[in-house]
Amino acid sequence: MATERLRTIGTILKKELKAYRYMLKHPRTPRLSKFLLALAVGYALLPFDLIPDFIPLIGHLDDLVIVPILVIVALKIIPKDVVEECRNLAGRQEII
Repeated sequence: MATERLRTIGTILKKELKAYRYMLKHPRTPRLSKFLLALAVGYALLPFDLIPDFIPLIGHLDDLVIVPILVIVALKIIPKDVVEECRNLAGRQEII
């Protein structure tokens, strides 16, 4: 049961990341949104953080707060039809 749920979450996350990639390339995506999405991905992949991970609890909390906030703000700025188009495109690519 738990493995199936993790697998579902992984599939959704993979689809969302693919949609974000399409949003970064879309011509109607505002520059600020492109910058925020790129910053979120970069921050998640960088080996160093604002608060080092070796500090208990708080060290990992910055990753769980900063990255989602950047993504949420970026998605609020992107026109809804662009978000839907990119998510649909990412979903179709999954089936093929």
